[in-house]
Amino acid sequence: MNPRVSRSSALASKATGYPIARVSAKIAIGYQLDEIENSVTKKTLACFEPTLDYCVVKIPRWPFDKFVTADRNITTQMKATGEVMSIDRSFESALMKAIRSLETGIYGLSNKTSHLLSDIELEEAIRIPNDERLWFITEAFRRGMLVEEVHTLSNIDPWFLQKIKGLVNMEVNLRANGQALARLITDPDMEDFETRHSLAIRLLKEAKRMGFADRSLAEYTGIPEMQLRNLRKRLQIIPVYKMVDTCAAEFEAATPYFYSCYESETEA
Repeated sequence: MNPRVSRSSALASKATGYPIARVSAKIAIGYQLDEIENSVTKKTLACFEPTLDYCVVKIPRWPFDKFVTADRNITTQMKATGEVMSIDRSFESALMKAIRSLETGIYGLSNKTSHLLSDIELEEAIRIPNDERLWFITEAFRRGMLVEEVHTLSNIDPWFLQKIKGLVNMEVNLRANGQALARLITDPDMEDFETRHSLAIRLLKEAKRMGFADRSLAEYTGIPEMQLRNLRKRLQIIPVYKMVDTCAAEFEAATPYFYSCYESETEA
C-alpha cells in the first residue's frame, strides 16, 4: 500500500467514510491494517473494505469563467482549480446535485450557449473534450440524437449517456405536463386531492427523486418557484437524510455523517 495523501484522498475519504489520512499516518509509523480501528464505526478495523449503498459524483471546477481567453479543451494538462463532490441514492440525483455545487449559476441541464449551436457545431463540440461537454450532450439529446450517436462522437460509456438521456426525458415530460402540475396549486378542493391528481404528484415526486432543483422545475413548468416549493412541502415531498457509515448499516456507526435525498425513510 502507498500511504500518500492528496486532494483526491480527502475526497475519497469523504465519499466512503473511510479515514484515509488517519490510516495512512498509522501505517507510516508501523501499524498493520488489522491493528487500526476505523474511527467512524469504532467496531470495524481498517482492513474492512468500505461498503456503499449510495452513489458519489465528482466534477472538476474549471476556471474558464475567470480566464475567458484560455483554451477550454481538456487535455493531459492540469487545468482544474478544484472539484465538487456529491452523494445521493442514484447517479442522476448525485449528478444534478454536483452541477449545482459548482456555483457557476447553472442549476440544471442547460447552459447559456449550447442551444445557439448548429447541429454540425454541436457534433464537433461533443467530439472534443471540454468543460461544457455535459451541456452539449444534453442539448444533443433534446434534438433527438441517439445514445449510440453520442457514444460514437464522444467515446463516453453508454451507461452514463443513458442516465443523462433519462434526465433529459424527464425535463421534456415536465415541460409537457406543466399545466397538470399548475392545477395542483389552483385546485382548492382537498377532498380526494391526491387521488384526482395522482399522475401529476407522481411526476413531481419522481423529478425530485432524480435531483431536479425547485428553480429548474419552475423554469420547465412555468410555476413560480416559491409556489412550487410550498406545494411539494404541502404534499410532504421533502428531503430525508441517509447515513454514510462505511458499512452500509451492517454495523452501528459511532460518528457517521449524512446526505440528503428524496425518499421516504430518514436515518438521522
